[in-house]
Amino acid sequence: MDNSTGEDEIITREAQPGDVDAMLACDTHAQSHPERGDAVRAAVGMGQCLVAVRAGQIAGYVLLRHDFFGYGFVSLVVVSPAQQRRGVGLRLLAAAMTACRTAKLFTSTNQSNLAAQRLFAGAGFVRSGHIEHLDEGDPELVYVTFLR
Repeated sequence: MDNSTGEDEIITREAQPGDVDAMLACDTHAQSHPERGDAVRAAVGMGQCLVAVRAGQIAGYVLLRHDFFGYGFVSLVVVSPAQQRRGVGLRLLAAAMTACRTAKLFTSTNQSNLAAQRLFAGAGFVRSGHIEHLDEGDPELVYVTFLR
């Protein structure tokens, strides 16, 4: 995680409704999938979203739920393309771990998403299993980290 100060400092906090436009602007998937915006607005409204801010700008966000078999689940991690590989994803996952109200925090990604797999491993998550048939030919890999 980036512990420097000044312009390079990454601050995480709960997302507010006024953050949504900036969050979606840094999310390339949301540009062509309007349903992402609906999901993000709903998560923000329920207090299930954290943002990372660097130099006064939204650098990324994470959605955190607590209904995955009674445990926390990070359903989405988004980092602005300009901020990728600069500690934002790790900081968001650390914030999700802090905010998680359960002893385990799960997340998942497609087998083809090597960047997410590296991010999760770097944040201390370990493989927990996989789910077939969500995206044919590209299994969903499930990860867990133990918090307490």
